[in-house]
Amino acid sequence: MSNYAAPIRDMQFVMRELAGLDEVAALPGNEEISPDLADAILDEADKFASGVLAPLNWTGDQEGATWHDGQVKTASGWKSAYDQFAEAGWTALAGDPEFGGQGLPKLIATAVMEMWKSANMAFSLCPMLTTGAIEALMLCGNAGQKAMYLPKMVSGEWTGTMNLTEPQAGSDLAAVRTRAEPQGDGTYRIFGQKIFITYGEHDLTDNIIHLVLARLPDAPEGVKGISLFVVPKFLVNADGSPGARNDVHCVSIEHKLGIHASPTCVLAFGDKGGAIGTLVGEPNRGLEYMFIMMNEARFAVGMEGLALSERAYQHALRYAKERIQGTEAGVRGGPKVSIIHHADVRRMLMSMKSRTEAMRALAYVVAGASDKAHGHPDATVRAHSQAFVDLMIPVVKGWCTESSVDVASVGVQVHGGMGFIEETGAAQHLRDARITPIYEGTTAIQANDLIGRKIARENGATIAAVVAEMRRVEAGLAAAEGEAFAAIRRSFGAGITAVEEAVAYILATYAKDIKAASVGSVPFLKLLGIVAGGWQMARAALIAQKKLAAGEGDARFLQAKIVTTRFYADHVLAEAPGLSYAVANGAAGALELAEEQF
Repeated sequence: MSNYAAPIRDMQFVMRELAGLDEVAALPGNEEISPDLADAILDEADKFASGVLAPLNWTGDQEGATWHDGQVKTASGWKSAYDQFAEAGWTALAGDPEFGGQGLPKLIATAVMEMWKSANMAFSLCPMLTTGAIEALMLCGNAGQKAMYLPKMVSGEWTGTMNLTEPQAGSDLAAVRTRAEPQGDGTYRIFGQKIFITYGEHDLTDNIIHLVLARLPDAPEGVKGISLFVVPKFLVNADGSPGARNDVHCVSIEHKLGIHASPTCVLAFGDKGGAIGTLVGEPNRGLEYMFIMMNEARFAVGMEGLALSERAYQHALRYAKERIQGTEAGVRGGPKVSIIHHADVRRMLMSMKSRTEAMRALAYVVAGASDKAHGHPDATVRAHSQAFVDLMIPVVKGWCTESSVDVASVGVQVHGGMGFIEETGAAQHLRDARITPIYEGTTAIQANDLIGRKIARENGATIAAVVAEMRRVEAGLAAAEGEAFAAIRRSFGAGITAVEEAVAYILATYAKDIKAASVGSVPFLKLLGIVAGGWQMARAALIAQKKLAAGEGDARFLQAKIVTTRFYADHVLAEAPGLSYAVANGAAGALELAEEQF
């Protein structure tokens, strides 16, 4: 099985040089943040990820979670790992200090999150959902709910879930039927069934706090009639300890393609008289509140795409260096060599490496912008940063996850026939990655949000500002010396033009023919992801060149950054014009057949 070591050197480079760690550290409340502190956190997180979580990844996949008579048992070692995770304070890393959190910036928390997800994605899903639930209660809960739940959720003593969809609803949350009946004392009894609830039942903690979408008796139809309720597995006593068992039970867990060690539960509310819950915020605003969790979760799922790509790349790279097969092309009578010497294997590895580094760069830059959106003293900077984050979250989620499936598949290919054998471990990364483009809204849902709410609704204002920043980097490439930078500029410039042309089509088409625009939404999301990733890679290459010229830093690492960016430009950015063509010309072929012609 593959080991895992966090790519700390690249994480540090991206955090400092691209995502603006110094700017984040200068924000109010971050006075104690420094590069040395960030490095120390990354080092400790790497030790935990590689030493505790990674060894459980394969065994957890093989054993899986098990269900018996309403109880879920996690895989061997899971409970011990979770206890160590919470005791070490990792659950509280970015939590509000008012409730026991460490209050660290999202940028640092994002790098640590990548490690958990690379080391053991199935394990990482539990704290991920808890973080989203904490965020929703922080922003929308009342003082009593915060005092009752947040300290123990932040500490990791209790975990959290979000309960959205139902058997008949899928992604159409307007079809939610779970109902909430007021009891006259400020509580409600919840009746209904929820599906696909990650860590909805487990043996890691002594309470689970469910956030549940349901309808009040007088609620209007559709999404405007959904409210949000907090429903604990165990009711909470006056002293804060778990009390009586609430009427919410796990009736089964799903048998999945991947992430076997993560229990995906069907939860029944109210089979024995009604699950007791309290209203979060105002009635009929539940979907609005749940989207707080959704945005947090969508970014985190994008990080899963990045993390699984990194893990698959490390696995494939190790195999390519160890596997001896064939002689090197052009060397007659030469010795047998490791397969990393073969041209196409190098192409595959460079594809994995460059795309993973581009994902990391974009995701961390978005995390840094999120810190500025929440904490910068200048309201204009906050607004611009938030607009950028809003634009890029569907890209981080959709592009990184779609890319991870491709990268993990290439990892299997590097292994050849052995990649198809479970015991090598390469297939697990592909199986685990396959859920990520579906989690928290499919790629099409992200893409429709991107072209509709984030581009058409504001007439392309934010994307225009981003394109202007890209053009400034393109100008920097023009001033750089060497064929590598000329090649990067050619592909990057063509990519920017492809984005501009696709945006122009969306703005001209969306209002008058939404179906035609929607056919191109996923190609556009991929296009913007590829070019935005190229934007950050181009920035990285220019910074690397500057450091090399000044004799600063690790020369081999910096040289590799420039070469990797060149490969990305030649092989990945080269896809941009074709995707732009599909955006503007792909509707007719997709929409013309009658249903019976399929």
